[in-house]
Amino acid sequence: MKDNKHVQVIPSTVLTQAQEKIDAAWALLAPYTLALTPSERQTLPKMGAKTLEFVEKSFDFARRNPDLVPPYLDVDAFGVDFSDAHGLWTILNSVQQFEEAIDDTEMIAGSEAYQAALVFYHSVKAAAAQDVPGAKAVYEELKTRFPRPGRPKGSSGSDSSATN
Repeated sequence: MKDNKHVQVIPSTVLTQAQEKIDAAWALLAPYTLALTPSERQTLPKMGAKTLEFVEKSFDFARRNPDLVPPYLDVDAFGVDFSDAHGLWTILNSVQQFEEAIDDTEMIAGSEAYQAALVFYHSVKAAAAQDVPGAKAVYEELKTRFPRPGRPKGSSGSDSSATN
């Protein structure tokens, strides 16, 4: 294989510690989290990077100008919502960056592992064709597990076109 980028083993103790810390963070925030249905997610107006400043300024002006606040607007609730949204925004950005790094690393490691498996599979296939002792049993076992997209079940034929 040409360019193997993922060469450092992540110790299982590190993975376990990371999972424990993720579980601890989840436990800290779980009592404060809410769930939305897909329909609710679509219909809610959303505060994003562009509207954050607008919301912040509006809240600041509402606190400093109580005479401009309509009687049906609860400024204290507005403050709770803004504070939590802003705090969670910061955490969400960190989690999204972390998720992307984990996803990228897992994708590279998985791709490289799959490529190595393909190299081995094709080598065993060639060895089996040359009647190398033990190769046929390995090849037959791997052949049943080799992913062959686009072939209907029960279709027969060679796996030579499967080079994923």
